[in-house]
Amino acid sequence: MRLPRILVWLLPALCAVSFGAVADAPADPSQALHLLSYLAADYPPTVSAGQVVDPTEYKEQLEFSAKLQTLLLALPARPERAALEQGVGVLRQAIEQRRPGAEVAQLARHLEARVADAYQVVQTPAITPDPARGAPIFAQQCSVCHGDLGKGDGPAGIGLQPPPANLTERARLDQLSLYDLRTVIGLGVAGTDMPAFADELDERQRWDLAAYVAGLSAADAKPDAAHAYPLANLATQTPADIVAHEGEAAAQSFRALRAHPPLEQRGPGQMIDYTAATLEKSFATYRQGDHDQAYDLSVAAYLEGFELVESSLDNVDATLRKATEKELMAYRQTLRDGLPEAQVAQQLERAKSKLAEAAKALSGDSLSGTISFVSALLILLREGVEAILVLAAILAFLRNTGQESAARGVHIGWGLAFVAGFATWAVAAYVIDIGGAQRELMEGFTSLFACVMVLWLGVWMHDRRHAAAWQDYIRSSLVGGGGRFGFAVLAFFSVYRELFEVILFYETLWLQAGPAGHNAVIAGAGTAVVLLIGLAWVILRGSAKLPLRLFFTVNAALLCALSVVFAGHGVVALQEAGVIGTRPVPFFDFDWLGIKADAWSLSAQGLALLAVFVLYGRSLLAERRKAAVLS
Repeated sequence: MRLPRILVWLLPALCAVSFGAVADAPADPSQALHLLSYLAADYPPTVSAGQVVDPTEYKEQLEFSAKLQTLLLALPARPERAALEQGVGVLRQAIEQRRPGAEVAQLARHLEARVADAYQVVQTPAITPDPARGAPIFAQQCSVCHGDLGKGDGPAGIGLQPPPANLTERARLDQLSLYDLRTVIGLGVAGTDMPAFADELDERQRWDLAAYVAGLSAADAKPDAAHAYPLANLATQTPADIVAHEGEAAAQSFRALRAHPPLEQRGPGQMIDYTAATLEKSFATYRQGDHDQAYDLSVAAYLEGFELVESSLDNVDATLRKATEKELMAYRQTLRDGLPEAQVAQQLERAKSKLAEAAKALSGDSLSGTISFVSALLILLREGVEAILVLAAILAFLRNTGQESAARGVHIGWGLAFVAGFATWAVAAYVIDIGGAQRELMEGFTSLFACVMVLWLGVWMHDRRHAAAWQDYIRSSLVGGGGRFGFAVLAFFSVYRELFEVILFYETLWLQAGPAGHNAVIAGAGTAVVLLIGLAWVILRGSAKLPLRLFFTVNAALLCALSVVFAGHGVVALQEAGVIGTRPVPFFDFDWLGIKADAWSLSAQGLALLAVFVLYGRSLLAERRKAAVLS
């Protein structure tokens, strides 16, 4: 079969798995659009001047047009469906009559637009595609067949029939829109080894990869200010369309722009739209019986959309932010529990209603200066206070006990955390794809690790609050060994725990604020830094005036309290990543203390409190035994 000249093997991951023919897939408007784009792209070379050039390929066009008729009949009833069935009949008749390729392609494209409109298929990405994010996906999944440069010369493609497509051949890629590329990536190609990647790549990754693939055939194309196109056109039109209607010069600009779509303002509305659209996809997937994929989509809807505007919404309406987050988590849990479709649909509507309220509250092309300033201030304060408390407590302890030399390791620890945090962000942005789930997993596990570390340090300080115990410890010289390393490790994780996410929040806030709000963001971040430094100075200066025993007691209590906070944060992060579910309970929320009205997070904090009481009780019993022996 020669077809996949254009669509064949666009993105084979293993080049050995087939997901079956289009006709076997559930009735879905996307399948109809997929077939129509295929016919528009591959029919023209099969007929010339009314004569069949390739009988095998022409026969396939007839088969696929028949499948299209069957698929259309299986779609949900719509008032427009009769007209669409008539349009498919006209298209099939044109193919049977061997009409010119350009005419058939135009019929197919026109019908594709009508199907998308009738069934409200969203053909424009919610977030501007980023080919830089698509590049590592191509390298990991596609280069084995298509080759590193996309020329179809990968080692796994040798001897395959048909051979992997040469994605650098402009004539082939000009027949496909970005939406077509994204659809092929998700659905695969019938009758070939090109698999469907809907289970492996989320919506955003497919668009990113589509932009990267489009760029392989547009290496020398340059954008022209006289021929600019909005994202909706870049996603749905093809370079061939532009050539036919506007000429080659415009098509050159179009190729360049769709390969590197200009970043449109990613305001709060766009993020929320992404969340709503992805939730709709998750419900459609749930109805088809794929509950795991539906759940994964619901997680992505939150992490890649709403979570990134939570800080901004908090400053406008904190109650609405909490209510929206609660409904999103409740919808996710209905999928996890496998509830009936009717109940899932009801919860979806509640979540979408809250999203609509959030979009209205954050309406506008960009954030106001006041909201930009307050958002930047609170993001850093909220995420930085806990780290400052831990660092200040450690440094005050070392100074008050005459171990200033050990402070160097602490400074090295938090300094390395800054390097690691920015490096992680750079890797996530430019090398590999680190999505919201991976981000929350990092935060969750580092929070739980920090919980154990600060609990250990708090109890350790409590055990040495007496002068005699401290003198024994000094004589043992433990601070010169493992103790110093432990302090440095705790300093590292206390800062790294939140730094990566803070950078991502600021990146999103910077885009949301727009050029007019950049100064406000910088001012807010600068003010937060000053306040955090002031907090550290107060702790260090105030602790110097405390008696050693009282200082140890206060520091130990502070660190043990932070261990409870970290336990809550860690479980909430794992819930947001979709690792564990949610179980709402009648309680109150207090984000700064990691308190959520959820059975799992409250249980984790309860366990941390229990550990504090057990360890402190053990310490008190040991003291009493020692006192009894001495007496």
